[in-house]
Amino acid sequence: MAKEHSFDITAKIDMQHLKNAINLVEREVSNRYDFKGTAYEVSLKEKDKLLVLVASSDNKLDALKDIVIAKLLKQGLSSKVLDELRVEDASGGTRKATFKIVDYIESKEAKKITADIKKMKLKVNAQIEGDSIRVKGAKLDDLQKVMKMVREGEWEAPLVFENMR
Repeated sequence: MAKEHSFDITAKIDMQHLKNAINLVEREVSNRYDFKGTAYEVSLKEKDKLLVLVASSDNKLDALKDIVIAKLLKQGLSSKVLDELRVEDASGGTRKATFKIVDYIESKEAKKITADIKKMKLKVNAQIEGDSIRVKGAKLDDLQKVMKMVREGEWEAPLVFENMR
């Protein structure tokens, strides 16, 4: 009997990479000429899974968002890790943007992923297990085709592959 192989599709993020990206943002913004003498703040609330950006104007806030996304990509994280919740006025005439840190696959999206895998008509089995999707199959080639299809799809969550056995 052939050995069965498997892998997991999850949306877990490495918090250390996220912290490194935020530290790089702080370092870059403190040295940028367009932010000299202006009020800004970048704060990561790890327990609440929130990132809060505060800047003196909408333009500075947009520039701050761009820097954060660039540093996330440099750390190997997807820009889909952040989901913008709201932009609002803050104290002192500043603007505040709050982002939710996405590190899970919503059940509706997980069901769609498993349905798309089943539509491929390969000899693989995909099932939702908690906050991940386990894909099993006898042939590694079939599993790699599934990975390719998932990578090429447009998903809300920042998907990663783990536990390839």
